[in-house]
Amino acid sequence: MFDFGADARAEGGENGQNHKGLITIDRRYKKDAFYAYKAWLSDEPFVHICGKRYVDRVEDVTKVTVYSNLPEVELFANGESLGKISAEDHFFCFEVPNNGETDLVAVAGDFKDESRIRKVEKMNPDYILREQGAVLNWFDIVEIEGRFSLNDKLGDIIKTFRGKLWFAGLFMTLAKKMSQGQPQSKDKDKQKKKKKAKNPEMNSGVMNMIGNFTVLRFTGMLGMRNVYFTKEELLKINKQLNRIRKPKN
Repeated sequence: MFDFGADARAEGGENGQNHKGLITIDRRYKKDAFYAYKAWLSDEPFVHICGKRYVDRVEDVTKVTVYSNLPEVELFANGESLGKISAEDHFFCFEVPNNGETDLVAVAGDFKDESRIRKVEKMNPDYILREQGAVLNWFDIVEIEGRFSLNDKLGDIIKTFRGKLWFAGLFMTLAKKMSQGQPQSKDKDKQKKKKKAKNPEMNSGVMNMIGNFTVLRFTGMLGMRNVYFTKEELLKINKQLNRIRKPKN
């Protein structure tokens, strides 16, 4: 139902949270997905215009979606009706001319909801999430039968000899990334202590813990320590893993 705290999360531009909830972590904002569920599961009549925070739009004709559990929705743009739509799936889609500022009003039975859009020449940069780490889609990851990939658990990979060698290389890359960007100190002893504190120490307890994580999950979690992998780096790691055979059962 709600977004919730999750220490291992480092995504969505907000560390330490899992964003799968239908409502934000502070319980103040119901996401569009909340109303999608309500349209299907609730008998309480309502109408909801989606994308209220997507105000600045570059397209000349933009799609506006309305959710409702009522049989018919009419959409008005600056007081002019754009027609009535019926939809058995509770999702009502309208094509709306985008000129200047447009006040939108969706009406379903005795219920209505309001929103606003605005024509702009360039995409609003506030709408673009700038992730420091890469986010891979499932189809980006090449999987070969009998070989490892980013979707396999670290614990399974390091059970093999070649997997141990690969992990040693990953560990060195990780140590290098953790040490990059650290301020130089004139005191060599202090500098060594800082470097030691920042570099990872993989004792048996830590290995037992991370062994249950997939490689992709593990690299994503490192964002909590400001360590990020680019998409190119992750795909390179996947190629390395594709060369390692899984042990036969």
